[in-house]
Amino acid sequence: MTRVLRHRVRYHEADAQGFLFNGRYLEIADVAMTEFFRYLGFDYSDMVARGMDPSVVQVNMTLEKPAHFDDLLDVDVVCARVGRTSFTLDTIVSRDGVRLARLTLIYVNVEATTETARALPTDIDEALRAAVTAASP
Repeated sequence: MTRVLRHRVRYHEADAQGFLFNGRYLEIADVAMTEFFRYLGFDYSDMVARGMDPSVVQVNMTLEKPAHFDDLLDVDVVCARVGRTSFTLDTIVSRDGVRLARLTLIYVNVEATTETARALPTDIDEALRAAVTAASP
């Protein structure tokens, strides 16, 4: 796992019960994906300009404990799988070492104009595969 983000829960992100609203976890995971690529050495805007347009096609989210307004959350990401046109990221959201949520997101690299899958750029594919290898026990 690679720590890619620290997020402080803001007032407008909490629901009526005072918990971080469940949909916000997807926003946090989306920011974490961008920061994970930054960690791998890729600027997101440059990636998009080169034909890398990752689109979420599947999400599995498990909420274990609530986060609250003003909590400082740690967000860790690991690349779990890489295919020809897709990759899977596992995102863990924790507070003070206690896991609050786990999100597994599958992304497909999309050609936006044709709305079809396209191969991952070679250098990004290689970096993701190296990240999977590095994360393996």
